[in-house]
Amino acid sequence: MLRMQNLSKVYRTHMIETHALRGFEIHVKQGEFVTVTGPSGSGKTSFLNIAGLLEEFTAGEYILDGVNVKGMDDNARSKLRNEKLGFIFQGFNLIPDLSLFDNVDVPLRYRGFNTAERKERIEDALAKVGLASRMKHYPAELSGGQQQRVAIARALAGTPKLLLADEPTGNLDTQMARGVMELLEEINAQGTTILMVTHDPELATRSQRNVHIIDGQVSDLVRKSPTLVA
Repeated sequence: MLRMQNLSKVYRTHMIETHALRGFEIHVKQGEFVTVTGPSGSGKTSFLNIAGLLEEFTAGEYILDGVNVKGMDDNARSKLRNEKLGFIFQGFNLIPDLSLFDNVDVPLRYRGFNTAERKERIEDALAKVGLASRMKHYPAELSGGQQQRVAIARALAGTPKLLLADEPTGNLDTQMARGVMELLEEINAQGTTILMVTHDPELATRSQRNVHIIDGQVSDLVRKSPTLVA
């Protein structure tokens, strides 16, 4: 599903070069649930942005679901991102003036789905996260955990093959965080590949693999359990 080989990312100014990633190697198979941990400044954010086709890399190779992304222009990257990827962020990024239904609808409109298909996708996604009865409510009427579930529904509505989650439980209390993690585990069990950055050691131990990043390199790669797909 995702493979990076000898990948590097260098940020340059007229005064200094900063090597965010160097000799970076990772392979995530279809159906895996992989957590990414590491101290602040280790390169986790750069890795996730590159994985999400939000940033370009300096050198090396990145294959996403069989597609080599090196040298792609912005339009091609955007098209591939919309077709293959879903995103969940720490800050739920919901639009406060829109209902849950309309929040989930926004990216589907951008992708050009017709009205009937959008409605079916939205209702199915909200049902999966347990909020089918609240689709006309607004974000302010929900708890933090419920808002994150809406954000997950928004990502799921596009049927991504790879779900990228950046500290999805960072703004939640322990109980809500566990509930969100259980939901992600259910989504993974249905076949969606998940790559999640987290600072929470409890959540990291629940994934199939924990990839640890230090100084822009993978320093530790521990398999917790067999992958869903051989």
